[in-house]
Amino acid sequence: MEDQRETGAAVAAEEGTAPRKRQARGERRIAEILAAAARILAAQGYEKTTTNAIAAEAGISPGSLYQYFRNKDEIAAELATTYATGLRAAHDAAFDLADVVHLTAEETVDRVIDPILAFNVANPGFKALHARPDMPPGLVAATRPIHEALRGRVIGLLETRFPERSSVELHLAAQLMIQVVQAAMPTITAADPGERPVIVTEVKRMLSAYVRELALR
Repeated sequence: MEDQRETGAAVAAEEGTAPRKRQARGERRIAEILAAAARILAAQGYEKTTTNAIAAEAGISPGSLYQYFRNKDEIAAELATTYATGLRAAHDAAFDLADVVHLTAEETVDRVIDPILAFNVANPGFKALHARPDMPPGLVAATRPIHEALRGRVIGLLETRFPERSSVELHLAAQLMIQVVQAAMPTITAADPGERPVIVTEVKRMLSAYVRELALR
């Protein structure tokens, strides 16, 4: 009887852990597919990326991939959600600037740009996914609130630093600064690691000069 109880307990334990093990394996496989998709997107762009290429990069068959994602758009949507989480964290770090009024223009630009730059460099598939002019509505929706919040944060930073400036002036300044960074980011992320610091320095120099110029108006 004791042997039977032990055997029954072992079976029950195995049945209890099997779903968790399967779930963990599934989560690992999804992570592998998303990582592979990010690499293919960075190398080939969205339009040229195929599910077959993603499956090959992930080391699995297309049939195995379809167990988790029905098509490329579903993979892209999941990536967009992942990127949105990382981008939000980068923005939180970038705008942790309680002492902004005491920072120089260069220090302010450094502390805002560096976390956002680190996110983009660490996620090379991000621009390939989000730079598309015909991005599906679902992907736009995933990051629109974050980009709108970014604009609000830049405006808030400028309002704190330049309280005497008009709202219209600071809204325009924020939009222009964001556009400069967005335009430069593909060049920065695609650059050879040895050349990247030179490009970053030039972009920061432009932004710092603009911040100093705002102070002199």
